[in-house]
Amino acid sequence: MKYPDIKARATELRKNQTPSEKLLWQNLRKHKLNGKKFLRQHPIIYESNKNEHFFFIPDFYCAQAKLAVELDGIIHERTIERDTHRDAILNSMGIRIVRINNEELMDMDSVLKKIELALNQ
Repeated sequence: MKYPDIKARATELRKNQTPSEKLLWQNLRKHKLNGKKFLRQHPIIYESNKNEHFFFIPDFYCAQAKLAVELDGIIHERTIERDTHRDAILNSMGIRIVRINNEELMDMDSVLKKIELALNQ
């Protein structure tokens, strides 16, 4: 995909956040967690071939800590293999992934502690 198309896709995802993403974003935005800056739906290009780019867009990303946070809803039950492949590519780039099930958001303190632990690793 060409870079302008990637940017447009990320913008579209930011405009159409899920309720779970909105809830977690309220706790991550504006450096609220450990003073770290998180971005929503930030594209990470893992391979380029001329003007063609291959990328992933994690739900949230902290570049300083090289940490991606993924919220896993029902759809992720059908994408386990794809998610595993994606995680392997991101890990090979030195990016760690924290996966959070949407149900876990009922206990936001626990979710934030889980992310904090990953930030401090």
